[in-house]
Amino acid sequence: MMRQTPSSPSDTVQSRPWFTFYDEGVPHDVTVPDSPLTELLDTAAVTFPKNVAVTFQNLDITYAELKEKAETLAASLRARGVCPGDRVAIMLPNLPQTFIAFWGVLKAGAIVVMTNPLYMESELTHLVADSGARHMILLDIFWPKIAALRDQLGLETCYVTRVGDALKFPLNLLQPFSARRHHTWVDVPFDGKTVVRWKDLFRTSERLSEPSDRPAEEPAVIQYTGGTTGLSKGAMLSHRNIRANVEQIFFLLGPEAKKQQVMLALLPLFHVFGLTLTLILPPRIGGKVVPMPRYVQGDMLEACRKYRFTFFPGAPSVYISLLQQKTLNNYDLHHIRFCISGSAPMPGEWLRRFEEVTGTSITEGFGLTEASPVTHVNPPYGLKKPGTVGCPLPGTDARIVDLEDGVTPMPLGQPGELVIRGPQVMLGYWNRPEETANTIRDGWLHTGDIATMDEDGYFTIVDRKKDLIIVGGYNVYPREVDEVLHQHPKIREAVTMGVQHRSRGEVIKAYIVPKEGETLTVPEVVAYCRQKLASYKVPRIIEFRDELPKSFVGKVLRRALREEEEQRRQAGADGIAQAADLPDAQDDDAASSSGGNA
Repeated sequence: MMRQTPSSPSDTVQSRPWFTFYDEGVPHDVTVPDSPLTELLDTAAVTFPKNVAVTFQNLDITYAELKEKAETLAASLRARGVCPGDRVAIMLPNLPQTFIAFWGVLKAGAIVVMTNPLYMESELTHLVADSGARHMILLDIFWPKIAALRDQLGLETCYVTRVGDALKFPLNLLQPFSARRHHTWVDVPFDGKTVVRWKDLFRTSERLSEPSDRPAEEPAVIQYTGGTTGLSKGAMLSHRNIRANVEQIFFLLGPEAKKQQVMLALLPLFHVFGLTLTLILPPRIGGKVVPMPRYVQGDMLEACRKYRFTFFPGAPSVYISLLQQKTLNNYDLHHIRFCISGSAPMPGEWLRRFEEVTGTSITEGFGLTEASPVTHVNPPYGLKKPGTVGCPLPGTDARIVDLEDGVTPMPLGQPGELVIRGPQVMLGYWNRPEETANTIRDGWLHTGDIATMDEDGYFTIVDRKKDLIIVGGYNVYPREVDEVLHQHPKIREAVTMGVQHRSRGEVIKAYIVPKEGETLTVPEVVAYCRQKLASYKVPRIIEFRDELPKSFVGKVLRRALREEEEQRRQAGADGIAQAADLPDAQDDDAASSSGGNA
């Protein structure tokens, strides 16, 4: 049975101008199979049985083998007490085991809970307790953290794997010696009951495939949000939600969907962006995935030489850091055919530089955990508007509504809250009906992002609602100031936000990372901003730093900066940076300088 996403009577180019700019062959709507997500793997095992699904060092796993391993794992999990509907936490970096674990848990009829390996104690205990996970699949190096929390976590069984489990002879025999030499070997107290070796799960000839029989109503994944406001929430993404997003992306790929793809899996698979694009999408096109557990610039360039990636999803920080490598000219990157960037805006100068180096343009898009995650993309082959996140995906509707009432449509070009409707929108938050009701209203997902839409139906994210700065009654969107700072020839990275001021309410503070070897002063930055911004948008406080706090997908964590500012406030300090001496401001109480130079 197939389900077509609903179209309204006003489903016209006039009401949805982005249809005009869709690439040739991209439909206005998508048909979503009413089947469990595992059908993707099953179909790939028949259609592309000998295609390599995952390659890692000296190990290749074909699609036929991946299906077999997933079903063997499913049988072992069922034999050890994993029942349909159970939540199973997966705490793994980008390894072949992550692919097997994901599909195996689903084939056992259970629900995947992807878990960030670097979660701190409070975050980890919250995720396990909130999801009700009783089983966890993890890498051995994370065992000490779990062992210290076992009484609090209440996990019944832990299935522990080692990097060597992802290698063939002779590397699998050499890996333990390497781990001991580098002091990364962890002694795990395997007992075969509560702490089980990964390899032992495959010592059976039994196979199982009993996924959900209600793909539209039951979650395949409970994906926890970043927790930018209070405790993180588990977004329930149904089989159909995720499959819809895969179909939407498949059609956007156009001709590339029919070509053999070598896909880089550098984005963390425990993050929904990496999960959908580089673990769940590949079976749809029979692509070969190269998982990379960590990002090292030099290693990344060598991997490009070795594997000749054609599909290169990433975060702006990855693209930018590669372009800054001194050895870049030694590598030919023209094999890259498709790039999609999300999680943060990509400065225009770096977009142009990447296209010069690779011959391929970066497709900027937008998404969020609650939407599986992609909702908007610039047309890969058509009109791209740098600085925008492009157009809604096929079958996706989007509006800009009034920030106060959340309903009234805003005029073209005027900022408001971005709301989204489509088959990829989550079922709701796990065990949080009130927050679900606040977020999904009348079928529309309220993103909390401030955006605009132009006459062509291209959307621009202005900022998060909570990041809006009010300076003397004027609204200031930090992203606008960020873009100006990124254009400065001496600035490598910059981010701005509002900080409390005892007499003015809020002022703008800029955190700046200068380019290596450059000397930068506060007056230089202020003078530059004055040339490009209205006076009330010019930062009043500037702090130079060696780096900015970032998430695993390269997004600058304003939350971490806010926490720093709050700690300073509580400590009685106004800051460690220098306030800009602007003629239209009374800066007699400016914070003391921390040097003023970088």
